[in-house]
Amino acid sequence: MVMQDTFAITIIFIVAATFIGALVKGRSKDRCLKHFSGDSVTVINKDMKAIWGRLQVDNSSLELFYRDIYKDEKDSHIETSYIIYKNEFSNILVLVRFLDQLSEEERSKRENMLKKAYHPGLIRRVLRSTRNIFGTVKDSIADIANLFMGKIKTSVPSGKILAGQEKYVSQIQSQVVSGIGMSYEPVLERHIGKRVVASYMLDSKKHEISGILRDYTAEFIELMETEPKLFDDKSPRKADIIMPRGISVVRHLGE
Repeated sequence: MVMQDTFAITIIFIVAATFIGALVKGRSKDRCLKHFSGDSVTVINKDMKAIWGRLQVDNSSLELFYRDIYKDEKDSHIETSYIIYKNEFSNILVLVRFLDQLSEEERSKRENMLKKAYHPGLIRRVLRSTRNIFGTVKDSIADIANLFMGKIKTSVPSGKILAGQEKYVSQIQSQVVSGIGMSYEPVLERHIGKRVVASYMLDSKKHEISGILRDYTAEFIELMETEPKLFDDKSPRKADIIMPRGISVVRHLGE
């Protein structure tokens, strides 16, 4: 009877781990990147190579769909998109949403984003505060989960049934915690909706750019109303940008 119970519990844990993993992965798209999803975006790599198109964001990649079909003359094939995988994100210098490349619909959506950044509504403030609370207590949640599972394992007869299920228990715990967790930094939180100055490194040189801090995650910083100086532009174009935190940091409060 115990053997049958153990087998059934194992099956349940496998199904639960698979279901929770799929659910977490499906919802774990970076929040900053999602704000640019569906818009015309230019991605510039550290080697200053630029790729542009309509952005689609997945949990493990970015895809830029070209406006026009591109024919590779060298290899004689047709291309309609460019895919950047998550392990290649470290090579990204900046994602740029140039205002003069947006359609009327995209401009309208972007203006609503900007208004909400300046004047967040009650629901938005509550949701953000809730995310911040979960981000702050993430480690505590993991400790409570470990304590709870440890208590169950030492009980009888559930302890015998759960024996050998550590692999699946640990997998479920890590998936739940990773789904809850988010980057929370009080200093950045205070400056959401304010103009800040971010610094970044390129070719071993420090550069700075001013913009309105729209949002941040563990991987990226999002600034609106910027004028990035790219490719030695004589007349910088207004744009919103997303920069990897690995090479950039919010350094000053601006005005």
